[in-house]
This record gives sequence, structure tokens and C-alpha cells, in this order.
Amino acid sequence: MQLRNSPDHFGIVAISFHWLTVALVILAWTLGTFGDDLPRGPARAAGLFVHISAGVAIVLLLFARAAWRIGDPPSVERTLLGVWGDRASRVAHYALYVFLAAVGVAGIVLQFARGDALPVFGLFEITSPWSADRAFARSAKEVHEFLANALVILAALHATAALFHHWIFRDHTLARMLPWAAQSTRSLRASTRSPHSQ
Repeated sequence: MQLRNSPDHFGIVAISFHWLTVALVILAWTLGTFGDDLPRGPARAAGLFVHISAGVAIVLLLFARAAWRIGDPPSVERTLLGVWGDRASRVAHYALYVFLAAVGVAGIVLQFARGDALPVFGLFEITSPWSADRAFARSAKEVHEFLANALVILAALHATAALFHHWIFRDHTLARMLPWAAQSTRSLRASTRSPHSQ
């Protein structure tokens, strides 16, 4: 598989960024939503540590992903929805990036509002610039949870749209982001361009 994006398919770097972000969001959201159900003590502390580590990783990946996208922009997949569909897709992608950043920032603010240091993968910690403030922490938690839930809903709509393109419109929107579909996508495009395929 190619490293960089092509007109037919995303490159392995863009694909890796995408699916790793998906996995981390699912992990972080699950632990954030159900972490309090873990037994008090080491299990709950470990769940919080993994939740925070996943959140930090998402923010770092977002920066790397944005930088890669600038250097290797994806080609536009023309669909039956036309120009307005392309614009709506672009807006949805930018909205996902904004929510990914906002959830991460809100999570960091929440950690600091509790007066706790921010652990960075167990390598080092960033000390909170504030003393603990329970009211502020409560508000930050509400914002963090709201944004996280909104992100998951938006991501679910994004996934639904991709499946809709795949099964209803029969275009290559989804296949372009699947590593195992690269060869079949190129073959299908080649066959549709060939005069012998008519």
C-alpha cells in the first residue's frame, strides 16, 4: 500500500491516523462513561489513567493528522450528491476535528480544576496551574461529558453516512479508507475506465 494519498485511495499514514483515532475515542468514551462503575482503588485509578492517556494521545494524533493533511491533502471523491455533498462532507470533517480538540481541552481543564497533575503516558506529569475548585471542576466535567457525547454522536453519523455511500450510492467513499480495499478499488476504477468494459 502507498504511503501517501492518491486519487483512488488514502495512503497508509492517513488510514492509520483515522482508525487509531477511532479506537482511542471508543476507549476514552467507554472509560469516561463507565469508569465510575469500576471498583474503587487500583482498578478505578487504572481506568482513569488509561482514559486520560487515550485523551492525550487523541490530541497529539490530531496535531499530527492535521499536519499530514496539509502536506498530503486527500483528493475529493465525487458522489451523486454533487458539490453540496462535497461541502457538507468537508464541514462534517472539520466539525469532527473541532470536537476532538474541544473534548481533549475540556478534559485537561477538568483534571487541572480538580487540582490534579496531568499524567502523560506515565512518563511525566504536568502540574495543575490552579488549586482545586470543586464548583469549577463540576462545571468542567459537565462540559467535558457533553462534548464527548456530542463527538460520539457526530462520529456515529459520520460512520452511517459512509455506510450509506457504500451500500446505497455504491461509490468509493468508504473503500478509500479501508486498507484491504485499495487494490479492489483501483481495479474497479480501471475496469470502468477501460473501453473493453463497456
